[in-house]
Amino acid sequence: MEIPRYPQSRAIDLQDKPLLDRLLAELQPRVSELTFANLYLFRKVHEYRLTLLGDAVLALGRGYDGSTYFLPPFGGDIAAATRELLDQGLTLYGADDGFLERHLDGGEGVEALADRNNFDYLHLKDEMAQLSGKQYHKKKNRVNYFLNRHRHQVEILNDGHLAGALALLGEWGRVRTEIVPRGTGQGGSVQGEIEGAAEALRLHRELGLSGVVILVDGAVRGFALGERLNRETAVCHFEKGDLFMEGLYQLLDREFSRLLFTDCTYLNREQDLGEESLRQAKLSYHPVELVVKYRVKKAGARG
Repeated sequence: MEIPRYPQSRAIDLQDKPLLDRLLAELQPRVSELTFANLYLFRKVHEYRLTLLGDAVLALGRGYDGSTYFLPPFGGDIAAATRELLDQGLTLYGADDGFLERHLDGGEGVEALADRNNFDYLHLKDEMAQLSGKQYHKKKNRVNYFLNRHRHQVEILNDGHLAGALALLGEWGRVRTEIVPRGTGQGGSVQGEIEGAAEALRLHRELGLSGVVILVDGAVRGFALGERLNRETAVCHFEKGDLFMEGLYQLLDREFSRLLFTDCTYLNREQDLGEESLRQAKLSYHPVELVVKYRVKKAGARG
């Protein structure tokens, strides 16, 4: 499908996957938003639209708070396209340190604000898979607590798990929606997460996603879905489980890291969106790096 020239744009379509996969493979991104599956699955909640500026393909989007932005361009003359949009008063979201250095002269002439709520958590996959050493003692204890109390199986996601995984997702969403009030930024993110995860399950083959499933007494009680982000990093987009089963999430983390993307060194576990309990949970796995993401504006721009 043809991509219109800026300022015209169009919605992302499944037919865009081969093109964006190629561009993103050349880009080798470090931020979790820059995969075709992520863009497609959150195309509605973030109103992602594709446009072409010069020879650069890029996506326009909208945050949970309603603010508009553009993502780092996927290819072409990235620096020129970025500067032109910044000069027009648009905000760039998702630039990391490497992007600032390569395409924005290290941040000269722009205001780059680090967005802590959207930093990605980068972990060593082997640590996540083995939970060795004193720092992971509590994690291993929780896994053992689960293993000693539940007859379970760990399986690679296949079509036979779909109905059970969707039922689990529905229950997860019901509980989380009761915890996070509607009308808040976090409430909006929960609903978007539910819709994105449901579509990811239904389209996991078409989107190139891989996953693990945990069954207890034959019923799906947890699943995790992800893909390759770059040559050395996998990204886990969705991790959902029975919120009342102690040790289940620790087992999901371990099995995703142990069974999938075994040639990758790192695992990107995405952001915490400012949710304090999620932040503490992610930090408890001792990330080797927080991948800093910036919101960038032209120096002196309003808004």
